[in-house]
Amino acid sequence: MKCISTLNPKTQLCAIIGNPVAHSMSPAIHNAAFAALHLNFVYVAFPTQDVAGAIAGMRALGNFRGLSITIPHKVAVFPHLDDIASVDRDIGAINTVVNDNGVLRGLGTDGPGARLALRDANVPLENANILIIGSGGAARAIAFDLARHAHPGRLTIAGIDAAERNALAHDLQSKTGTAVHATAMDADALQPQVAAAQLLINASPVGMHPHVADSPIPGAWLHGGLSVMDIVYNPLDTALLQAARAKGLQAISGLEMFINQAALQFEAWTQQPAPRDLMRDVARHQLGNAT
Repeated sequence: MKCISTLNPKTQLCAIIGNPVAHSMSPAIHNAAFAALHLNFVYVAFPTQDVAGAIAGMRALGNFRGLSITIPHKVAVFPHLDDIASVDRDIGAINTVVNDNGVLRGLGTDGPGARLALRDANVPLENANILIIGSGGAARAIAFDLARHAHPGRLTIAGIDAAERNALAHDLQSKTGTAVHATAMDADALQPQVAAAQLLINASPVGMHPHVADSPIPGAWLHGGLSVMDIVYNPLDTALLQAARAKGLQAISGLEMFINQAALQFEAWTQQPAPRDLMRDVARHQLGNAT
């Protein structure tokens, strides 16, 4: 965190708004990155109920450069912004606001963050058969980004809520032209989809602390030639990733998506390359898993 004596009238403010935000690692990660690049920025967390008031405050404060948006405001913020990218309108949620000289621009970095994590791990995406478990906000962001930028051969959406998964499949098919299939989470429906997949992404909260023994699928279903990504990053090594590694499969931690989405926010606000390695180290330390 920037020492109070170094703050001045030119310091650019960035913040996270949501409810709750006390658990957020973002202040530690972004402030460490600002300090490493000697940037006159500071990042704070604001517990926020009134999203309209928060955005009005951003407009009113001349040095307010950027926002991270978290639950429950990722959708509610839409009507208060000046510009939102078409893909993010299709997704229906954003997590970032950039103040460009009074013009408030909204965008999402979760989907691109996941794609970058997969690219960094050299996971083949072009024409791949991809199975996404989950049909909520994170799944929507990842699925739309992969459909638009990675050009998979087929996307399968598996979710508990039939209306939600079918709506996502319909939106993807109609707005991106990607072949999409929606499936239930019961074994008879899901196991054949796992068997046919080349990449499996858990975009659900299953396996998140404190339910660390849970996995969205049985480890016995995992097969050779499958890469596995889990967007859960607490714990870093989920039960699903442990099962994948036990079978010799490529396993990508959710921390990589988290760091990439944060780095994309950092770059949108500062126009500087993000120090990703440092941000990852800070996140690991915050999670109590420094290496």
